[in-house]
Amino acid sequence: MRLLLPWLLLVSSAPAQIRLLARPSPSPLVTFRIVFTTGSAVEPRAKAGLAYLTAMMLAGGGTRDMTYQQIVDAMFPMAASVSAQVDKEMCTFAGATHVDNLKEYYKLLRAMLLDPGWREDDFQRVRDDAINAIKVGLRSNDEELGKEVLYQNLFEGTPYGHYSGGTVGSLEKLTLDDVKQFYRTQYSQSHLILGIAGGYPGGFVESMKKDFRKLPAGAGFRPRMVPPPFIDATRVAIVEKNTRSVAFSIGFPIGVTRASPDYAALLLAASYLGQHRMSGGVLYDRMREKRGLNYGDYAYIEYFPYGMFLMEPPPNLARHFQIFQLWIRPVEPPAAMFALRLALHELDRFIKDGIPQDGFERTRDFLGKYVNVLTRTKGAELGYLIDSTYYGTANYVPALKASLARLTRDDVNRVIQRYLRVDRLAIVAVSKNGEELKRQLASGDPSPMTYNSPKPAEIAEEDKVVEKRPLHLRPEDIKVAPADQVFQ
Repeated sequence: MRLLLPWLLLVSSAPAQIRLLARPSPSPLVTFRIVFTTGSAVEPRAKAGLAYLTAMMLAGGGTRDMTYQQIVDAMFPMAASVSAQVDKEMCTFAGATHVDNLKEYYKLLRAMLLDPGWREDDFQRVRDDAINAIKVGLRSNDEELGKEVLYQNLFEGTPYGHYSGGTVGSLEKLTLDDVKQFYRTQYSQSHLILGIAGGYPGGFVESMKKDFRKLPAGAGFRPRMVPPPFIDATRVAIVEKNTRSVAFSIGFPIGVTRASPDYAALLLAASYLGQHRMSGGVLYDRMREKRGLNYGDYAYIEYFPYGMFLMEPPPNLARHFQIFQLWIRPVEPPAAMFALRLALHELDRFIKDGIPQDGFERTRDFLGKYVNVLTRTKGAELGYLIDSTYYGTANYVPALKASLARLTRDDVNRVIQRYLRVDRLAIVAVSKNGEELKRQLASGDPSPMTYNSPKPAEIAEEDKVVEKRPLHLRPEDIKVAPADQVFQ
């Protein structure tokens, strides 16, 4: 039985002071990162995409005194812009300009966020773009599509249970008045974190803080964050589309965020299994290097969108609840069943055997250096500082380095045993011939692997075990849906 927890509403607490993170430096660039700790988790399911449309109207619409085209024309000689990112609990606006253009750029940025024009033609354009982002963008990207369906599957019945970009049906019904209402009730001082870095003049940050006091002091109603539903048996969602390969996303909820004392150890475990876009992980070695099954095999303990375009995760996607996820793609259809079994086989072995001492030391050394890359730009540095403010933790990079330095192999093996598992999973496959894949999954029949060239004896022997690995799937737990119905 799947337990769905109800949405519980609460009134936000007394309004807090505007939080401001300022990082002055001699740089001639001034970088802004302005975050409102609200997002798609606040909107009703019937109005999915409302947070997204609101943010896009601010970043991609005009102000009371200027049309959007006039803003674009004004920013063009500055080589500047304003971007927006929307997630479950954060709406982020980012931009940068040369200090010589700071006065004019900030004047535009301030007006966009504090004095929007709310023009109907802007709304129609932004809404059409949002609908096309699902129909043309998300549905055509097997990697992103599978990951988003996985999150929706795992968080069904909670405020996280719909895609942050909305659904086609809900977007089509949203109105400009809906957007205005969301802005009035959610864009408040109590939700605001102002981030600025670079060579801005003295007194600028206080002036900026004063400007943003124009916003309401406190926010309106918002849903209480509730944990994801319990998974009582492994289930599969097959998204059927005309694609040449199969993409698997496999996951389950974990009770770990950056505020958890087990975060560093679990991050190290995931990195050892499969660091994003890196070739040193176990999954990458066993699946790609040893067998040539596919291109990428990675593991994650935090939400990581746009993975096919990025080497590092973007900041300001902080969440109360995260999942452990394996990302296996793209796999040729004849090898799909074997690849799925092999991924679970490697995860199972990792849980049973733990991390070896040399693997622990190598991965800890790697992460201690890699973490520096995450904040190599001022925008990213501000982003991680804002995330740490959200989680109530120390500055991410030095804090993670200190935690890694204290870790032992036993610490990592303890969290592997505590959090990881190979049963009660959610599996999403993006594939053509969905009914045939469903039949294969439900049958439990062996899926022997054939190669273009002979493999070492060790691989051949292991394959005999992998091809018969039980998946313990019930036919009723395998669902097939056409891609054009996903997020519809």
